[in-house]
Amino acid sequence: MTDNTYYLNMAKNVLMEIKKSVVGKDEVICKIMMAILARGHVLIEDIPGVGKTTMALAFAETLGLKCNRVQFTPDVMPSDIVGFNMYNRATNKFEYKAGAADCNILLADEINRTSPKTQSALLQVMEEGKVSVDGVTYALPEPFMVIATQNPFGSVGTQKLPESQMDRFMIRVTMGYPSVEDEVSIMKSKTGGLSNRVLSKNVINAQDFMAMRDIVDEVYVDDSIYEYVAKIVAKTRDSEDILQGISPRGSISIINMAKAEAFLRGHDYVLPSDIQFVLNDTMAHRIILNRSLKRGHITEESVIDSICRSVDVPKIGTRGIL
Repeated sequence: MTDNTYYLNMAKNVLMEIKKSVVGKDEVICKIMMAILARGHVLIEDIPGVGKTTMALAFAETLGLKCNRVQFTPDVMPSDIVGFNMYNRATNKFEYKAGAADCNILLADEINRTSPKTQSALLQVMEEGKVSVDGVTYALPEPFMVIATQNPFGSVGTQKLPESQMDRFMIRVTMGYPSVEDEVSIMKSKTGGLSNRVLSKNVINAQDFMAMRDIVDEVYVDDSIYEYVAKIVAKTRDSEDILQGISPRGSISIINMAKAEAFLRGHDYVLPSDIQFVLNDTMAHRIILNRSLKRGHITEESVIDSICRSVDVPKIGTRGIL
C-alpha cells in the first residue's frame, strides 16, 4: 500500500474540524467518515433536536463538496430529486433540468416523511449514481453520496422505509442524547456564552478526497477475514430469530467499512477487530427479527452480538491504536 501518512493526516483534520460543530459524538463522526471513505451512503436515525442535520451539514462543508439539501415532506415529488424535461419554445425541444441529486452530497432530511413514490426515486440514484428521466440516463457527479436523516418509525408523520432502500445505506447510526458536560457546552455555544463554532470550509479538495478513497480501496483483506464475514452473514440467514438475513450487499458493506476503519487506524490491512467494530452499524438495519423477539424487547444489535460470539475469530494479529 502506498504511504498514506499525508492522506491519514488530512482525514484527521476533517474529523477534528467536524468535532468543533458536533460535540461529544466522536465515534459517530468517525463512523460516518468511514462510510464516506468506503463509498457508502449514511442513514442517521434519532429523535428530533439531537444534531442529525448539523452532523450532515458539517461533513458537506468540511469536505468542500457540492451539497444539496432536500427537506422531505409528503408533497416532495420524484422529479424534485431526479429532475425533469421542460419544453423550450426557443429551440422547439425538451431540455433536461437537473434535480436535487445533481451534487456530490445529497442531504435527504427526514427521508421517512415523504411518499413511497418519492423514496423510490432514490433507489437508482443510490445504487448506480445515475438518474433516468423519460428513458434517458444521466450520470451524477463523482463522488456522490446520500446522507439521510430520519426520525424513529412511529413518530408523527413518518412511515417505514422499504427494505430495498434500507439495504442501500451502508450504515445506520444514532446520535443519542449528549452527556451533561456536552450539553452545557452545546447550550453555551448556542446562547452566546461562547463564540459560535465556525467550520473551516474545504479542509480537503475533491481530488484529495477521491485519492483518499482509492487508498481505502487498496487496504488488504486476508481470505480468513472474508470467510469470517461470510460465516457471520450465513448465521443471520439460518437463524430462527431472524426473518430476513443479511444480503450480499451487506457483506460487501462490512468489508468496505472495515477497510476504512483500518485506514483511520493507520493500517494497510484489516483485522478481525475492525470487522467487529462495524458489524452493528452495517447489519442492524438490514435484518428483520421475529415478532416474538420484538415483543420481548430484544434488539437487532443484541442478536448480532450473539451471532458474532458464536463464530470463531481468525488469528491474524493485534489491532493498533490511532
